[in-house]
Amino acid sequence: VPLAGDGRTDLDALEAACNEDTAAVCIGYPNFYGVIDDVGGAARLAHDCGALAVSVTGEALSLGLLAAPGRCGADIAVAEGQSLGLPPSYGGPGVGLFATREKFVRQMPGRVVGETIDEQGRRGYVLTLATREQHIRRERATSNICTNQGLAALAVTVYLSVTGRRGLARLAALNAVRAHEVAERLAAEAGVSPVFDGPFFNEFTVPEPKAPGWYETAVAAGVVPGVRTAELAPGEPQAAGRLLIAVTECTGDADVDLLVRALREARAA
Repeated sequence: VPLAGDGRTDLDALEAACNEDTAAVCIGYPNFYGVIDDVGGAARLAHDCGALAVSVTGEALSLGLLAAPGRCGADIAVAEGQSLGLPPSYGGPGVGLFATREKFVRQMPGRVVGETIDEQGRRGYVLTLATREQHIRRERATSNICTNQGLAALAVTVYLSVTGRRGLARLAALNAVRAHEVAERLAAEAGVSPVFDGPFFNEFTVPEPKAPGWYETAVAAGVVPGVRTAELAPGEPQAAGRLLIAVTECTGDADVDLLVRALREARAA
């Protein structure tokens, strides 16, 4: 489904694509280009044709600031929780986050853990809804064989416990503010503005300078000036000639100075 001019999903095109054979509509939140998509609009169209709405979040920290997917109408919400206390380590480790509405809980893969109180009033955690297919019909089970990301999940749990609801919201707000500051600096000092005018969290897409070899020159100088979207989505017309730039709480002023200079020099070449 193509994007509209603001970088969000074209809901008219999505409506035309939905029919009685549609099982689910998956929508990025934020999407591939960093734009905060209209989950509510996509969910309504999905439900109108009898399909489920699935929100897919590549940056879980954004949910500390954005409306919860369930409130937007999503039936299933999935996310990558790597940024919640896990080190980058060249792409890993990662931890998947999965949530759904209560009526779908018994169809969830894996194990469901619930909080309870023992006979002495102490809080504890136990497997719940345990009368599941993996115990009685292994050949038909969807969750009898699972990968174990227990250590990564534990690290995320500790991080969230220490950060807290307010801390997570403050950190998310810091990311958003910093990203918008960087976008404004690039526009003012390097003449590079976001391709889309839709709202974004901590990633935004800009046109790539046309000077040959500029990217390699920047990398050699110690600057990674974003990710070429065409390399992540080969063959996608809207990805050609664009850079996806991410700004986090770890992005310092010196980093931004280097990025601005690299793009300014590339455009002047």
